[in-house]
Amino acid sequence: MKALPVLMYHHVSPAPGLVTLSPENFRDQIAALAAAGWRSIGCAELENFLAGQPLPEKSVMLSFDDGYLDNFIHAHPVLREFGMKAILFIVTGWIGDGAARAAADCPDHRECKRRIAAGDTDSVMLRWSEIEQMRAAGTFEFHSHTHSHTRWDRSIVDHAQRLLALEADLLASRQTLAARLGIDDHHLCWPQGYYQADYLPLANRLGFRYLYTTRPGTNPADASANEIRRIVTKDKGGEWLLRRLRIYASPLLTRLYSLLKGEK
Repeated sequence: MKALPVLMYHHVSPAPGLVTLSPENFRDQIAALAAAGWRSIGCAELENFLAGQPLPEKSVMLSFDDGYLDNFIHAHPVLREFGMKAILFIVTGWIGDGAARAAADCPDHRECKRRIAAGDTDSVMLRWSEIEQMRAAGTFEFHSHTHSHTRWDRSIVDHAQRLLALEADLLASRQTLAARLGIDDHHLCWPQGYYQADYLPLANRLGFRYLYTTRPGTNPADASANEIRRIVTKDKGGEWLLRRLRIYASPLLTRLYSLLKGEK
């Protein structure tokens, strides 16, 4: 395979809209992938691909950001049904304890943000018990989206102090993942896709060797592990997604499509 497309999801919820797919459209997308012969890969296969090991044709990575409860309620059963897996970048400081929930209200993205800002993360975010179920089922593997999801460039003016705060945030995330899931994490997704040039060597020094962005595009075998590109998904059906993948599985078609859209 010449290039690996990495899809980017956030919510799967009955309240579709901003960064949110309806359960019906999400199921249609995953069903279409399976029917067309696409296979979802995990982070180990991405590492091998960037190290020069070929991937089978029609390989794709499914990635989710933040760690919303609706990922357990609505996405997890669909992935299990079709034998697919995804990567979930969790904000470790937002994950709580408690029993796994069989059903739950899953509000829209704006309401989730409001509750998180008010300190009510548990009503909209995953619990560790749910993460353990998803992990055991093989539908998700879990990696870092930092510990606090803070945009330090917006909260700390002094650059040196900003880097110290970022380092503490990343370390807290790594330590939490190690304590809760027993992993030495090497995969980090930047909050809101934002990073500065000197964030990269800091993250690498702390052990994060694969850094995920929100920059559109695909990932050929010689792509930088410090700038993994992803494709925004939309609340549309499976045929729409298959058309996108036909573009992003080819570096040439991706470049032409990006020029057409004015993307860099």
